[in-house]
Amino acid sequence: MTKNDGCKIVIVGGVAGGASAATRARRMNEHADIILLEKDSDVSFANCGLPYHIGGEIEDRSELVVASAEFLAKRFRIDVRTRHEAVSIDRQKKRVEVLRRDSGERIWIDYDKLILAPGASPIHPPITGADASNVLTLRNLDDMDRIKAIVDAQATRKAVVVGAGYIGLEMVEQLIHRSIETSLVELQPQVLPLLDAEMAAPIASEALSKGVSLFLGRGITEIITDDDNRATAVILGDGTQIETDLVVLGIGVRPNVSLAVDAGLELGATGGILTNDYMQTADPDIYAVGDAAEYVYGPTGKRMRIALAGPANRAGRLAGQHAATGKSDPMPAVQGTSVVRVFGCSAASTGMTRSFAKRFDINAKSVTVIAKSHAGYYPGAETMTLKLVYDPQTEKILGAQAVGGEGVDKRIDVIATAMQFGGTVRQLTGVDLCYAPPFGSAKDPVHMAAFAACNQMDGVGDFSEFDADLSSKQVVDVRTCDEISKAPLAGVENPISIPVDELRIRISELDLAKETVVACGVGVRGHVACCILRQNGFQVENLTGGATLRNLAAIHSTP
Repeated sequence: MTKNDGCKIVIVGGVAGGASAATRARRMNEHADIILLEKDSDVSFANCGLPYHIGGEIEDRSELVVASAEFLAKRFRIDVRTRHEAVSIDRQKKRVEVLRRDSGERIWIDYDKLILAPGASPIHPPITGADASNVLTLRNLDDMDRIKAIVDAQATRKAVVVGAGYIGLEMVEQLIHRSIETSLVELQPQVLPLLDAEMAAPIASEALSKGVSLFLGRGITEIITDDDNRATAVILGDGTQIETDLVVLGIGVRPNVSLAVDAGLELGATGGILTNDYMQTADPDIYAVGDAAEYVYGPTGKRMRIALAGPANRAGRLAGQHAATGKSDPMPAVQGTSVVRVFGCSAASTGMTRSFAKRFDINAKSVTVIAKSHAGYYPGAETMTLKLVYDPQTEKILGAQAVGGEGVDKRIDVIATAMQFGGTVRQLTGVDLCYAPPFGSAKDPVHMAAFAACNQMDGVGDFSEFDADLSSKQVVDVRTCDEISKAPLAGVENPISIPVDELRIRISELDLAKETVVACGVGVRGHVACCILRQNGFQVENLTGGATLRNLAAIHSTP
């Protein structure tokens, strides 16, 4: 028997972190007394799947119930108490005060070990009309049911989604699937604000192509309601008024930390509950996991909140084991890996973006490649854009983003794995990935990005940012005349047109004394041109992502 056999473990909150903690604790300690308190009616459900039931992709609601209270009680002998809300912690007496929400009664429950998994709550903007009956957030099954009931109503024809993060974009996709005229409002000047702007641009284009009305760089200032307290329109900061039958708020979440704060537990720099490597708080008998806790962020080594289901599950599993047995592996660093699908386009990321690095004055460089999801000669290859962020001094991979069709998640998963083990961009060039024409290329997009980074570090090739001011540079467009006429290079007057295959014989047309930028379609021919020019004495850079990336970003550079 372990030293924790027979101990009493109380878990506050279910879903990803709490339910994982409870089941792991039971698997590791058959003799423990385990109580799981959940303030809502459902203890463990797939909150990431909620939009897809609203849109009809997941038809059966019961599929979203990961583990019912009855299942947890029968298989794991866990005392699950739904509609029980923990309202205070007495650390000296090691007990939790619990409100029985159905009866209003308050009781105290003793614990030997306490695991906090209170999650986070959606942010409601403090504006007029935000309390209207059809202004909703999406956080649990009850929220989903309310939104779905409105969407199912025959009179519902228009919806406004506020917030262009993952949940907001998933809701937009599903509402369009339901033939609801949908407007997306985002305070930042781009969708997916956590990505670099140019990497989010294809998602915006995809949304527009499917009929979504985008209102970027503008927030809502008021919600107009009727006499029945139903929202009928939203007003934006610039005065724009959008009529609607439904408003879905997806502008972020706040960690539920009041229980911990009132108990005197310390918060971290990003407002989550501070924990050690075993998810213990300042009180070693109290653990914290999930959206309310902080984890070590891989690229920086500092602790921060990362509100994702994967880390919550893993942290809950480790906390449950440690509480039940007194030992476990430490919680590994979290890279913040995530992915979203928006119609036919997907965006994925891991680690830090270049904009994140700049904002926090972190030394970083980046390269961007545009490549095919698998061998171009095999039918069905889709284009993806892959951006790799790295530390030029240590060569350590700091992050990556990818946007496109098939295979986006695969590439980001590969890079996230390399990051987890402290990989460098030079090591990434040699990663042995599987290859057959239907699945990839002999030189995978991951390799191409790593090659580009190594070229940059080794002085073989350098890059001009996709949105750089090129007015003072000698710009050489090495595409064919036909390509240039169909898609002129945005923001460049009178570039010098020399197809790459003619560059060697026409090099005398260029001014050796001028700083030069080479542009092509996606950057591949630009690299060849840069090699030619550099070895002939030119100071030259390759335009990142070529005309494709520059022109796409230019379209979405203003609201």
